[in-house]
This record gives sequence, C-alpha cells and structure tokens, in this order.
Amino acid sequence: MSSQTSLHSDAFKKLCSLPHLLQAFQRAATGKRRKIDVAAFEFQLMDQLLQLREELEQGSYIPGTYTHFFIHEPKRRKISAANFRDRVVHHALCSIIEPRFEKVFIPDSYANRVGKGTHRAIARLQQFSRKYRYVLRCDIRQHFASIDHAILLESLHKLIPEPNIMALMEKIISGGCDVLADEYNMAWFPGDDLFAICRPRGLPIGNLTSQFWSNCYLHSFDLFIKRELGCKAYLRYVDDFALLADNKTLLWKWKVALKSRLAALRLTIHDHKAQVLPTVNGILWLGFVVYPEFSKVKARKVRHTTHRLQERYHAYWNGQISFAEFDASVQGWINHVRFADSWGLRRHVLKPMHIKPGDLRKN
Repeated sequence: MSSQTSLHSDAFKKLCSLPHLLQAFQRAATGKRRKIDVAAFEFQLMDQLLQLREELEQGSYIPGTYTHFFIHEPKRRKISAANFRDRVVHHALCSIIEPRFEKVFIPDSYANRVGKGTHRAIARLQQFSRKYRYVLRCDIRQHFASIDHAILLESLHKLIPEPNIMALMEKIISGGCDVLADEYNMAWFPGDDLFAICRPRGLPIGNLTSQFWSNCYLHSFDLFIKRELGCKAYLRYVDDFALLADNKTLLWKWKVALKSRLAALRLTIHDHKAQVLPTVNGILWLGFVVYPEFSKVKARKVRHTTHRLQERYHAYWNGQISFAEFDASVQGWINHVRFADSWGLRRHVLKPMHIKPGDLRKN
C-alpha cells in the first residue's frame, strides 16, 4: 500500500474499494445494459474498475466531457449527460455521503430521495391544503444554472470533513461549471462587484450528484423556513416549494423574508408567479392542480401527453416500435395520472388508441 493510500480516510477507502465500485456499477447500469457505452464498460469490467480505483486513490481521476441534448417537458431544458464511467463514480460517491445528509434533511423535502417522490409530494400538499386556507407557492429561477460553487462546497464541508472526498467532489463540481453558462442570465445581489459575474456556478441537469447536491444547497433554506419563520406547513420538490397558513398577511411577510434568504444563496424566485391564493382555488404543483378534496392533471400536461402518446401509437402501427414499447408508454402515463381524479381523462386520451385482439399493423 502506498503512503498516499494509507493517508486516506476510512470513508474514502470504502469508496475506492472494488466491492463498492462494483455495486456502484450495478446501480449505474440498471436498465441500461443494452446501451453501447454500458456494454463496452461491462465487457472489460474488472479492468475498468481497477483503473478507476487506481485513479481515485492516486488523485489522478479527471471527469470526462458531457453529452448535451434538450427536452421540452414542460419547458425547454438543457440536459447534460456524463459518460458512463463518471456515472459509476457518482453512484460510488453518493452512496457514501447521502446517508449523512438524510439524517438532517427535513421530512418534507421530496425530490430524489428514497421513499419520497412526486406523488408523495402531491399527497402531502393536499393534506396541508385541507388544514390551511392560503398558500404561497414559489419556484426558483434557473435553479441548477444558478447554484454557486463556493456556497455549495461550504455547505457540503459541514458534513464531509474528509479532505479526499471533498477533493473528489470539487473535481466533479468544477467539471460541470460551464455546461449551463449559456442558460444563465446574470443576477446581481447586494455587495456584488464586477467580478461577481466570474463566480463559478452551475450544476449539470441530469447528474445524480447534481440532484443530490441541489437538496444539500437548499437545506439551510429549508431550515430557515421551518425554524426561523416558524412555518408548520412547508414542502419542497427541487426548486418548487410551498408555504401554507391561515393568515394571508403572514404569508406575504414570509415571501419578503424568504426572498432575502435566497439572495444569500444567490438565488431568486419568479416573483410575479409567487402570489398568496386560497387553497380552495387549487394549487399548481408538479404538473397537477391540487385541491383540498381532489386533484386534476394540468391542462398543458394533458395536451403534451396526448400528442406524445399519439406519436407512439402511430410509431407502433408503422412498425417503428414494438407493442411492448408502446404499452410501456401508456402504462407509465397511467401510473402517473392515477394519483389524480383522472378516469374521464384516461378514457378521453386512450379511446382513439384502443387496440383489439387480432388488430394488424399497417404495412
């Protein structure tokens, strides 16, 4: 064992161990083994993992470049995909550090956490809406593009004292510094000088680490809402969050306070959309409209889904995809909207696509 390796922390030694890297590979490869880059990595699996272990232990590991593409649901987003080798490292890292933060995260943070998710966030908001008369719903402008690296690293260091793990995270964070530069509109904050525009910022949308670090970045904000403002009904999903109360004036006061707290994190909200409204009017939340006693799918999501499923239906009849692939799209959508009052919607969307036994594809 080299002297450099002997100085590594126990947590870092575990991160670099072959069993741990093998588990990270298995998680990263789940559902993706048919992809070329995954198959190529698996073809030389032990050689790849040994090489990764050596680079991590010696500090010579350097993240690769990203592949970029855009999605348009519900709005245009630039997705930056790390190569598979780097995704193995992301899984190995997150499995070490996530448990530390899970112990301190508030229960009502729902994104990218085991046992949480979109539908639990919707159910929790509905539970709050039955108890409180008013809601203030906000979302952060250019969230991932705005995350400041210095602030993020400071927040991570509070629970990660190991220099070698921090050094690895700095490499991953700095490696994604420029991927969203063209998506960011400069926001100026009190005390900024001309060099503020040069502050490293941005996390690639699509990275496992980015999703986790987003929660770490906003953890202090969550605590501010719960402890300093004293909001008993608060929940967050990535950059969407809601505060509920029976007092309209109090919610408007909280809006001013939370804007100031977010400014300390170099973040801003869409101010014009952050209005205090009665909960009985329905709350726009994660593609749904949530009422105290029921919920509906947002109209724009219905139009988008109808168009997408029709495309998949025609692709099936034209022989471009299998029935199993088309059926997976339908079942995925049904599984999502079943949490709303959507029986009529499902019949309306799927009726033109009804397939009877014995139907034949067009040649």
